[in-house]
Amino acid sequence: MDPKQAGTILVTFSAGLLDYVRREVEDLGCRTGDSHRTGLEVEGNQYDAMRLNLHLRTAHNVLFLLKQFKCESPDELYVNVIELPWEDMISPAEYVSVVGRINTEHIKNSMYAGLKAKDAIVDRITSKMGTRPDSGKDKDNVVVHLYWKDDLCRLYLNTSGLKLSDRGYRKMPGKAPLRESLAAAIIIATGYDGSAPLVCPMCGSGTLAIEAALIASRRVPGLLRSNYAFMHVKYFDEPAWKQMRAEALKKSKSRGGKADFKPARIIATDIDAEAVEAARKNATTAGVSHLIDFDVCDFAETAIPTGPGIIVMNPEYGLRLGEIEKLKKTYKRIGDFFKQKCAGYTGYIFTGNPALSKVVGLRTCRRFEFYNATIECRLLKYELYAGTKEKKACV
Repeated sequence: MDPKQAGTILVTFSAGLLDYVRREVEDLGCRTGDSHRTGLEVEGNQYDAMRLNLHLRTAHNVLFLLKQFKCESPDELYVNVIELPWEDMISPAEYVSVVGRINTEHIKNSMYAGLKAKDAIVDRITSKMGTRPDSGKDKDNVVVHLYWKDDLCRLYLNTSGLKLSDRGYRKMPGKAPLRESLAAAIIIATGYDGSAPLVCPMCGSGTLAIEAALIASRRVPGLLRSNYAFMHVKYFDEPAWKQMRAEALKKSKSRGGKADFKPARIIATDIDAEAVEAARKNATTAGVSHLIDFDVCDFAETAIPTGPGIIVMNPEYGLRLGEIEKLKKTYKRIGDFFKQKCAGYTGYIFTGNPALSKVVGLRTCRRFEFYNATIECRLLKYELYAGTKEKKACV
């Protein structure tokens, strides 16, 4: 397989993040095509796939299309998969994982579809090379994605392996943490660029503050990871990858880290001392601890630098009636905190509970739609005026 040959790349992501992913992809100079709720097609080759893996903040996986075909039975699936030159892509010394999303009446057991595809891959390699690679569920090496919907199959090489949102810095995840890609999208939605202070009360394991620090310092997120699935295919161009990393590192150092740029203050607080310690350690692993001021306190006691600035809160939003009743007091306190201590700032609350947002007591300026796993959420924007309210555009 020629890694320079152009093809179709599918970038996957969580529902609600299409616009953010599209903007990132196009900023990298790639041409985008068709899209759906959790996927965006991109024109490019394997080198483009490597670059997307390195730079994308809001995506999950970068998949390279190998084959698309009509399929109406497991045997037909096997025949189509075994036709591909797997021996040119995968060494018998490698480890292969086949994962899939199956939605067809042509097979009763979706796991059986993955098994047939895996058998075809290893049978082809065995027939050509005399030995076969190991296979299983781990996604640390070669990963093949099978999508079978109705009569159509698409077979992809997953160049990412583990999700891109698994940056590798969150060694201590804490309670119900936001996925890193979602946290990055939330920060991007606020318009944050590091020029004004950012405050993250209720910081938990620190994901919002850490992603903000990475964005402000232009740290390329893929530099935090040392392993991608594309590294395990035969045609992996290691010198080209090292060059991409070197250029990304140079770009990062030109604004963040030990260089000449330091963003305005990023403040992260939580009432739970263990959560703050976890957040501090995660920030250290991410290389941005020097850009974030951590403190242990109730959110209402968070020190707010002189505005203008941005404040982002991710309070619990409860799933049961008893939890919701208790959280109403918290959301009302957040509204009071915004009014009394955050004048001149733009406030944001990320929540999956519309009923709780109503007790904040402030008029929202804008609502952004997101999904936290399967929960439909909103990022609520509030203009927090100092003194007499003035008319101000909300964008």
